[in-house]
Amino acid sequence: MIVRLKPNLLLITAPSQEHQETLIPWAKDVDGHAFILQVQDAQTIRLISRGPESDACREPINVTSRSPIREIQLISNFAHTPFELDGVLYGSVEAFWQCLKFQDHDRRLLIAPLFGKEALRAGADACQSHVFKYNGSTIRVGTFDHWQLMKLACKAKFNQHEQAKEALLSTGQRPLTHVTRSDSRTIPGVILADIWMRIRHRLRNPR
Repeated sequence: MIVRLKPNLLLITAPSQEHQETLIPWAKDVDGHAFILQVQDAQTIRLISRGPESDACREPINVTSRSPIREIQLISNFAHTPFELDGVLYGSVEAFWQCLKFQDHDRRLLIAPLFGKEALRAGADACQSHVFKYNGSTIRVGTFDHWQLMKLACKAKFNQHEQAKEALLSTGQRPLTHVTRSDSRTIPGVILADIWMRIRHRLRNPR
């Protein structure tokens, strides 16, 4: 094989069929990987794969329903990922979140099966309030207690919906974000992303 060095580039050429049969299968296995270089001795250097570049460099994944990747869409609150929480079957986490805007139990039950933009729009005509009730407790909007309900719903979703769980775990150790055109005032994207990553850690490291 022929090795050529250029600025920020190590080029390996396989001139013979024998060399190609050795190099090409190896190269296909590590295509797109990030490497570290180690000097072994005066005559030898080592290139060690750290895995796919996106994982090795911990590139953030922005989780939204608009993601072009189906698995990432499943992580988002809009996804149709039915789960049960406190005796109610919800079509999505978004439906659960919008239900909290209404005090009327029957209205909540109408919203519960929804998902996607339909779930989002279901809360559009809710009266503005700084507090709401859930299971007998009074919760102030946009507080830690409010966020804990989001965490509760997300945990139920990922525990009960296998495809959503697999999608979340498929993100590996990469940071998750939730950056949209207009950030939520009640649960900022950074809080929601932190909830997903904490659940991911718990799923990967069950006690």
